[in-house]
Amino acid sequence: GAVALAVPPAKPLPFDEAGTTSMTRFLEEKVRRDPGDADAYNRLAVSYLQTLRETGSVQYLELASRASRASLASVPAVRNSAGLTVLALSEFSAHAFSAARDHALQLVRLDPTKSYPYAILGDALLELGEYDQAAAAYKQMERRSNGISTDTETRAARLAQLRGDGAGAARHYSNALVLALNLSSPPRETVAWCHWQLGETAFSAGDYEAAETHDRDALTVFPGYHRALASLGRVRAARGDLAGAVAQYEEAIRHLPDPTYVAALGDLYQLAGRPEDAAAQYDLVDRIGHLSAVNGELYNRQLALFHADHGINTEAAYGKAKREYGVRRDIYGADALAWTALKAHRFGEARRAIAQALRLGTRDAKLLYHAAMISRAVGEAGPARDYLRRALDLNPQFDPLQAMSARKALVPRE
Repeated sequence: GAVALAVPPAKPLPFDEAGTTSMTRFLEEKVRRDPGDADAYNRLAVSYLQTLRETGSVQYLELASRASRASLASVPAVRNSAGLTVLALSEFSAHAFSAARDHALQLVRLDPTKSYPYAILGDALLELGEYDQAAAAYKQMERRSNGISTDTETRAARLAQLRGDGAGAARHYSNALVLALNLSSPPRETVAWCHWQLGETAFSAGDYEAAETHDRDALTVFPGYHRALASLGRVRAARGDLAGAVAQYEEAIRHLPDPTYVAALGDLYQLAGRPEDAAAQYDLVDRIGHLSAVNGELYNRQLALFHADHGINTEAAYGKAKREYGVRRDIYGADALAWTALKAHRFGEARRAIAQALRLGTRDAKLLYHAAMISRAVGEAGPARDYLRRALDLNPQFDPLQAMSARKALVPRE
């Protein structure tokens, strides 16, 4: 995977929505008639998980979880590794990463020669912040795969990203994309996701023009893809097109009211001098977070960061971040803890947590900005300036409001 494969121009990929829906309905009817049909339950769970990936709609997560449990209730895991697989994937999607890890380990024991249990294991370990173990699991996955694949390359890209190797991440995502396109019927969502990840990688390096191209490519492949719509909004904001940014986020939210998108739209309304509209979006962020227990789990980190960014309920935000970091010790969890601890005036804890967040050398302007503001709060003016410069050199418009704060903080106080 050292050489980047050449990415062909993006083009729309066929998607048989009616066929997919009728297959799902057929399987739902099948399990209604025969509740002991584990195979039908497994195929149904796969279908729900795919729809979840495409739409982001949480209802499909609950349906997938229910179908996988029904499958395992009728045929135990020892004879039903497919049922255990969809359960582990559902748990991963629900952010129950420890459960997903444990079930992946069970799959490794049941199917030791297969690569897929190691993929699930590595993904869960990555989210838990066990980076060396995750890399080891991915090595085992590669060893059992026939050469590189979309699955092995996307994992290599994620590790490269975390370790601060943006060029390596872009190379692996390009390879993943080409390999997906070379399949007999390229999966539309996977191809769009790879384009989108290339856009995210370009954005994090401050290359907004390339980011916009990749996001547009994702939308060519998969019109209405919510991730690319929102990312294009962020790119438009970075390029100074406030009206275009607002329009993109409004469209993204029509597809999926994700709290991150809603909060970003609120910030843009604020910048556009529409404080009432901004307040309505901020209010909606909290309402979405409390819609269901699943939403609370899925959006816990986004809500904590949103509150810290806007100085709302800072104690509660800190409590949320601290509880999550107790079980999910990845670098972004450490960052959320650091940022919320700073806003709750727990400076010692903020310093310890930000050191954990930066431990892999990840090149992310938001992490560097948080490190700067923590250094500044504890009176370390030199390191604070250094972090601010690094953040703004890397990605000068990393966030519409926070990048402004970063530039203000660089100006020496009178």
